[in-house]
Amino acid sequence: MKYKINLFGITRDIVGSNITEIEMNQSANVLGILSKLKTDYPKLQAIKSLMVAVNSEYAESDLLLSENDEIALIPPVSGG
Repeated sequence: MKYKINLFGITRDIVGSNITEIEMNQSANVLGILSKLKTDYPKLQAIKSLMVAVNSEYAESDLLLSENDEIALIPPVSGG
């Protein structure tokens, strides 16, 4: 299955694009997608509080994803 992930902030800088696509052998949950991204882009491992949003809502790690879901990687945000 193919998943398209929207990237913001430092995640966009690490990947080098505002969107990336990954392919998994089977349907995946949020944790599986996050693990694959951290394997493909090891610098993502340094981000301690990386969140995943699915269909515009923060998602739990066990949420099962479909190919049509809107997935976004949300890095920590500092205010000013």
